[in-house]
Amino acid sequence: MIIQHMIFQASSLLLEVKKSFISDKNFDNQRLDELTCIFVAERALKGPVTSERLVTTNVALSLLPDAAYPDDWKTYGEMRQMARFKFGLKTIEDNLPTQTLEQGLDVLEIMRNIHIFVSKYLYNLNNQIFIEKSSNNKHLNSINIKHIANSIRTHGSGIMNTTVNFTYQFLRKKFFTFSQFMYDEHIKSRLIKDLRNFRENSATNGNMYSYKNADKFNKGIRNLGLAEDGQSYLDLFRDLISQIGNAMGYVRMIRSGGRHSCADATVFLPNLDQNKSFKELCEDSGLNITAIEAAENLDNNINNLMSNFTQGTEYFKLLVDVFAPVFRNPKNVHLKNFFIIVPPLTLNFIEHIILAKDKMTKKNKVGAAFSDDGFAMGIAYILRLLDQDSHFESLHWFQSVWKHINNEKSIVEEQKLKGSMQLQQALALTEKKLKILEEEFQLLYYSLTSARIFFR
Repeated sequence: MIIQHMIFQASSLLLEVKKSFISDKNFDNQRLDELTCIFVAERALKGPVTSERLVTTNVALSLLPDAAYPDDWKTYGEMRQMARFKFGLKTIEDNLPTQTLEQGLDVLEIMRNIHIFVSKYLYNLNNQIFIEKSSNNKHLNSINIKHIANSIRTHGSGIMNTTVNFTYQFLRKKFFTFSQFMYDEHIKSRLIKDLRNFRENSATNGNMYSYKNADKFNKGIRNLGLAEDGQSYLDLFRDLISQIGNAMGYVRMIRSGGRHSCADATVFLPNLDQNKSFKELCEDSGLNITAIEAAENLDNNINNLMSNFTQGTEYFKLLVDVFAPVFRNPKNVHLKNFFIIVPPLTLNFIEHIILAKDKMTKKNKVGAAFSDDGFAMGIAYILRLLDQDSHFESLHWFQSVWKHINNEKSIVEEQKLKGSMQLQQALALTEKKLKILEEEFQLLYYSLTSARIFFR
């Protein structure tokens, strides 16, 4: 029964490969030779199991890896082992790269085009996944930890440090644009005015940054002009911070993917704390120099694997330490009021994400999204670079938001008691908007709180 089942699986695979070849309509000499091998193998599998038929199947299995999917190393490895244990076949080495069909977007490709990646993909903080913003296809690409782990296994753990170096170069360019925006006279004067207003009225407002001031800033910035696509300067600044946050999210995913890859590899080690050296054991056994050198190489690989798995590298700390001295330099005094622009930025982000989620249910899904946690990551990172976490907390911004929403709800409840039918319908719509606003602010609060933990 087992042999019959294996023959059925092999026949099914050959049929799929044959269909893919024929659909390509590429009938050159090499492809015709491969098709001939497939037809011969199919006929061999349909008869009784004899040594001649097994030889024919052996040839087919040896040829197919290069002919079908050269990136599916894992599947072909399983096929070769299955042919060995079930049929006794000894197939030739396929010499394929250690890639699988679950590779996703390759780490090298992302690294070389990180400026495009952070602008075209959206980050989800909780699931550690990147999702494509939009596509001409009927599906969106996504990248998760498993894809990154498979890619690191293909290229080696050294790619992780190189990726972080590319991210550092990207952040340098983005922080230059960030500094230019904060240096703008219109922005500087408005921030100083808002900070003075907050300090003067802190006693009457309960030490809370007024929701109305944030809303006024968000709307007033449109008077400075709009971009060609209708975005205000604050929209562009919010998008810049989201891209910075996406880059940090990618670094986090690289670290998680590296640990995931190391965890898969350490499965074959019986004990991570074992101090035995294969080199010493070979020397004690009196083996030749070739065996001793091979044992030394194995020891180095195991030690490297164990150090990567147990220790890892705190990439976030490195990226904070390298930029923090520059951000806190007295020459960059124009950055000291960044924390006061965070409330208008969060309000701008909430408007953006509500509109994006609303488009998810529309026929035209251009600009639709259900997650954009890169913004929270970016805010948390920049607050840590400027050492302004305590300054931002002194604004009690989210408490001000809850107070504003509760006040609006109270007004709606009062008007419900004495309104007409038309007013009731309008109030129901207002109540629904307030509920959505509260939910989105709560999600942002949780995301920002979680992101700030990474940089403590």
